[in-house]
Amino acid sequence: EPMSKRQRKKLLKQKQWEEQKDLRRQKRKEKRQKRKLERQSKLDFNNEGNDRKRMRKEVVPSTLRLVVDCSFDDLMVLKDVKKLHKQIQRCYAENRKAFHPVQFYLTSHGGQLKNNMNENDKGWVNWK
Repeated sequence: EPMSKRQRKKLLKQKQWEEQKDLRRQKRKEKRQKRKLERQSKLDFNNEGNDRKRMRKEVVPSTLRLVVDCSFDDLMVLKDVKKLHKQIQRCYAENRKAFHPVQFYLTSHGGQLKNNMNENDKGWVNWK
C-alpha cells in the first residue's frame, strides 16, 4: 500500500525517536549526576551546608517577643481555625530557621484550636 510523503516522514521521525530513546535517557542521567556533583562541591567549598544544618551556636536569640492571641477561635469556623493552625506552624518553623529567632508565645490557647492541634500536630506541646 503506497504511503504519502507526509506519512513516510512521520514514520521516519517516530523510528528515529525510538532509536534515540536510550541516548536521551543516558544524557538525562549524566545531567543529574553533574548537578549532584556541583551541589556537593558547593557544599564542600562553603563548608556550611544547608541553612537547616548550620550550627546552632551561630544563632543569636532576639529580645523581641511574638505573641499570638488565640482567644478568638470560638468566633471562627473550623476552616479558619485550621488555617490559623497552619499559619502558626509556618511561623514556628521559620522562627526556628532564623539567625535571630524571636521568643514565640501562644496565649489563650484552647477550644477549637487546641483540639485541632491535638488531632493533627501531636508535637506542638514540645514547641516551648
